[in-house]
Parts: sequence; structure tokens; C-alpha cells
Amino acid sequence: MGASSLEAMEEDLNSVAVCPLKRRIRQKRGVREIIKTKLQQNLSCSGPKIKSTLTGFFPVVKWLPKYKVKEYIWGDVMSGLIIGIILIPQAIAYCLLAGLDPIYGLYTSFFSNIIYFFMGTSRHVSVGIFSLMSLMVGQVVDREVYLAGFDLNEDSTKNAFGFNDTGETNITAVSLKIMSLNMECGKECYAISIATALTFLAGVYQVLMAFLRLGFVSVYLSSPMLDGFATGASCTILTVQAKYLLGLKIPRHQGYGTVVVTWINIFKNIHKTNFCDLITSSICIIVLLAGKEIQDRYKKILKIPLPTELVVVAVATIVSHFADLNGQFSSSISGAIPTGFIPPKMPSIELMPRIAWDAIPLAVISFAFTVSLSEMFAKKHGYTVRPNQEMIAIGFCNIIPSFFHSFTTSAALAKTMVKDSAGCQTQVSSIVSALVVLLVLLFFAPFFYALQKCVLACIIIVSLKGALRKFRDVPKQWRESKIEAIVWLVTMSSTALISVELGLVIGVIFSMICVVVQTQNPKVSLLGQIEQTNDYEDMEEYDNLSPVPNVKIFRFQAPLFYANKDFFLKSLYKATKLEPFLELTRRRKLEKKARAKAEKKTDGVDQTNGDVGICLISKDVGFHTIILDCSCISMIDTTAVSTFKTIFKDYKEVGVNVILACCNTTVIDSLRKGFFFGAGDKNMERLLFHTIHSAVCFATSLTQPVNDSSV
Repeated sequence: MGASSLEAMEEDLNSVAVCPLKRRIRQKRGVREIIKTKLQQNLSCSGPKIKSTLTGFFPVVKWLPKYKVKEYIWGDVMSGLIIGIILIPQAIAYCLLAGLDPIYGLYTSFFSNIIYFFMGTSRHVSVGIFSLMSLMVGQVVDREVYLAGFDLNEDSTKNAFGFNDTGETNITAVSLKIMSLNMECGKECYAISIATALTFLAGVYQVLMAFLRLGFVSVYLSSPMLDGFATGASCTILTVQAKYLLGLKIPRHQGYGTVVVTWINIFKNIHKTNFCDLITSSICIIVLLAGKEIQDRYKKILKIPLPTELVVVAVATIVSHFADLNGQFSSSISGAIPTGFIPPKMPSIELMPRIAWDAIPLAVISFAFTVSLSEMFAKKHGYTVRPNQEMIAIGFCNIIPSFFHSFTTSAALAKTMVKDSAGCQTQVSSIVSALVVLLVLLFFAPFFYALQKCVLACIIIVSLKGALRKFRDVPKQWRESKIEAIVWLVTMSSTALISVELGLVIGVIFSMICVVVQTQNPKVSLLGQIEQTNDYEDMEEYDNLSPVPNVKIFRFQAPLFYANKDFFLKSLYKATKLEPFLELTRRRKLEKKARAKAEKKTDGVDQTNGDVGICLISKDVGFHTIILDCSCISMIDTTAVSTFKTIFKDYKEVGVNVILACCNTTVIDSLRKGFFFGAGDKNMERLLFHTIHSAVCFATSLTQPVNDSSV
């Protein structure tokens, strides 16, 4: 470009950029200085610092002194009593899922409520035994028990080392290893040892994630993925419990495809159905469903939830005891549930290497549900929670109870909603719930001896009603967002048909792939001006938009990086209907033909006519400037910078200007680091405009390319 062209461009730039913005100069701190500052902040010791740490670690110290007894006590007591009544049958029932004795479910419910009272920041969340956690624990417990040589049949008489009543042995290599670990206990003792070690590790992972500020992991667990995971797990829970409804003694399948294999085994053994259990299950399911239906239909009239589950458990226990259903019809019962507490015991360190990987999905799912529920109810009631402290709280709700023969806990949506509807105000309700469970532990536990396992299975299956209802929402979700519906279906199917752990992994990976695919194929558009305004919008989406003469405004609605740069280029060429390489090729062919014609002229003809013919080849492409609207480009990488360089270079060869508008500071910094503007080329850098309209004003004032020499 000549000097006159540069001067004209300078004048055009000055006329448009009346008030140029000036970036602030920020001093970058070194790594050593940052580490020093962090250490001073976190390791300093003072009175206020200690007080702040204690109140942060134990939020109860902050809110309990401000407790408004007259306003809060009635709602907290009532909600605590109701949750306690619900917890009793669920704690006993969910032990079937976990493959443990009922007493351990009561321990879990008791300790988790007390610990969360001291450490939780949510006022409404109900933390305790949860069906999904119980299922995941149960799968690990059953696998390890099976590998240790125990019979998974509940009525097995084999002891810890594979000896049965006849004295025959069934010692496996793993059983010998158990002996070397001094695990001299029976099947149930070994099962709870696995569960407590697993729970301890899950809690440690959660606390470590909190201290390492890894709470961001939960952002990769999208709502459709979590819903699909919960629904798929519910299908697995339903399948695992179906055998109890029929009174079939089928060991839980180990490995992948639990749902399919279990249903095949059920139909193979359907002739062995215990009709006493079948009749009992039918009656219990009808009563429980009727109670839930009445509760849902008349929830505005009923001030408190109906204790249907407790009533069913009480009546079923009384009938089973006096009718001797176990002796007369061989119906499986819960068995002896001791009173009081078993002495605390350190979780087995020797078992932890075997289950270290299994604790990771437990930890992630547990804190994900807890944090999401805490934030949801905090938003509903107008207060804030601290996600990091919630991770610490749920972590210690797993670590400490693991010493007291408890298994993994989490916040549960159903109980939290009941707690909220019953008038809960603070976590004082958790103490009330713990006291209700304590009464059962100390006095009433033996009365559940004759309770049939099929009754507990009915309670578990009916509690899945809400999760299984998600199938009805699939058509609606499909209409709202096909991608989210596909994520839900893939996660649900993989969780139900393969395994719970792999279902979680597949769901996370697939949902992330969907995000990548969306960024690889984002929406692109050409913009037109809204009449009588300085605003610009998509010409395909809106009517009454005017295209800017001789200017193309192109918008790319995604971050620009290596994975979608080809799509960006193809979309730009398609939108502008001009691909520089093809245009140059076309011009070269026409020039070649013109020269060939000139050479055929006779020697008597003036040779300058050929040059004139070449110059007369049309180089008009219908526009002279492309404005790249970067308002939707949140970031770019080095590949994107190279792509921009290529665009500027290729288009200037065909006489088209390319300028950028609405770039954020992150994009501008990436361009500078990639030497996009060149060393000291202020004119190039001043071709960045903060609004589309200022870029349009500059573009319409141009008569020739500003980033090219004359053609």
C-alpha cells in the first residue's frame, strides 16, 4: 500500500475511533510471591483467625446462639419427628441393598444426622441413608464377599473360611489372604468391614477434594446426566429387590448386566415362588402406593406426611410374629437386631487397597447430590451455602461413622422435600431425627425380628416411584432439548444395562462429548442492521433487517479452537460465498486465457491490447470488507490465531478487508501473544472495534483494502 493509502486509512481510523479505550496495566505477581501470600493468609495464627476457622469448620457455633426458639422450635421438632419415623423403616430396608444387617442402617442414620448438625451449612437438607449409595455399597460388598469364598445366599451356613456344617471346605486364594489379614470373622462381619473401609475412603476423598478446591468436578455432572444416572440406578434397585417380592433365594449377580441376568434368573426360578411373600408383597405395595397417592392428592389439607411406611412395618411385623410366617411358610425375615451400640472399630486398612477405586464414584456422587440439594433449597429459602464446607461436612459424615460400623451417606431428595414441607427451619430437626433413631436402637430394635424381607423390599421399590416417573418426562425433554434427552437416555441405559459405576463414567464422558460436538458445530450467521438503529442481528432469524452495502458481518457463536477451526473457515466461505483460493484460481485461469488470446493476434496488432484485456478481468466480488463479530467467541487458542492470520492474508489477496469487532480482552491478549498484529503495527491493532456499528462506520468509509497493497 502506498503512502497516500496509509494516510487515508489513518484519517478513517481517527474519524471512527473518537474515544479509544486504553487497557489498564496490571502487574503480574511471580509464583513465589503468590505462594508466600497464600501461606501468610492460611498459616497465620491470631484470635480472629482461630475464631473464623472454627466458625467456618463448625457453622453450628455461628447460627445456634441466634436460634429463635419461639419461631423455629415447632417446625424443627415436627419435621425431625417425621423424618425420624421415615428413617426407621428405610434404614432397615436399605440394608438389603447394601448387603448388610439392619442394625448398621440405624447406626448410619443416627451418626450422619448428628455430624451434619455440627458441620453442615444447609438448614433443610436431610443427610442419611440413601438408596443409590446403598446400592453402590452393596455391589462392592457382594463382590468382595463372593471373592472371599462366602456363599451369597442369605441362608448360607458357611463360616468365614468356607467350612460348612458337614466340614467340607471351600477355601479360595482370596480366603487365604483374608486369614493372613487376621480377618477372623463370619460373612456379616467381613461384609461390614468392607463397607466401613469403603465409607472411610469415600469420606477421605471428599475431604481432600474440599481442601484441594476440587469442587468444580461437580460441574461436569449435568442435571440430565444425574437424572439419567438416578433413574438407571433405580431400575437396578428394582431388579435387585424383585426376588424378595417373590421369596426367591437368588444370589446377586456379580459383574456387568445385572438387570438382564437377574431377570433371566428370576424367570428361571419363578416356579419356586413363595406365595406367602408374594401375597404379603402385593398387599404392602397396594397400601404404600395408596398412602403416597393420598399424600400427593391431599398434601394441601394434610399438614404432615402420612407415616404409611411405619404403619406397614408395624402391622407386617405383628402379623408375621403371631402367624409364624417364617416357620409355617419359610418366609425370609430380618432376624435378630441387637440393641445398643457395638464398640467402635478402626476401618480395616488392609482392605482399602482392594476397594480404593470403588470409593471414587461413591465420593463424587455423594457430594454431588449433597451440594446440589443444598444449593437448591438455599436458593428457595433465600440464604447461601458454602459448597466447599458441604463437601467437608459430607466427608466427615462418612469418615467418623465408619468407625461406628456405618456405611456411605448422602443427602436424599425425597426426605429433604418432606422435611421442608413439614416446616423445618434449621438443622435442629436432624438432632430430633437422631433421637428418634436412638430410641429404636436402645429399646425397640428387637421387635423387628419377625419383619419379612419382602416388606422391606416393598418399601424400597415404592420409594423409587419418583425416579421412575422420569420416563414420562422423556417426550417433553426431547421437545425442549434433544441433546439433553439423548444424554439422559444414554446414561440411564448404560447404568441400568451395564453397571452403576460404568454408567456414571459413560454418562460423564458422553455429556462432555456432546458439549464438544456443540462447540464443533455452533450456529453461524450473517448480520443485518435493524432499521433506524445501530444494532445488528441474524438475518435468517429476523425480518426487516437491512444488509450493509459492500460489507459482510459474520458471527461465530462458540469459542474458536483447534477442534472447530475447519468448521469456522467453511462456514465463513459459505456465508460470504467467497473462498479466496478458488477466487484466485479463477482469476489466474482467466488471465491465462487472456494471454493465450493475445498471443494469437497477428504481429501487426498492437500488443498492448492483450495487457488491456487482462486488466479488464472482473475482480469485483460484491463486497470489500468482512467484519468478524467476535462477541460470542469467549476464547481462542494458537490454532485460532493462525486461522485469523490465514483469513487476513487470503482475503487481502482478493482485495477484501477483514476487521474484528467486539473482541473481549482474553481474545485480544491471545492475538497479541500470537503476534497477530505484528511488531509495532499500530494500524493493524487499531482495526479492533469495540462495537459492530463502529466497525461498520469504518468499513463503509473504505474504498480499498486497508491491509493490502493495491491490486
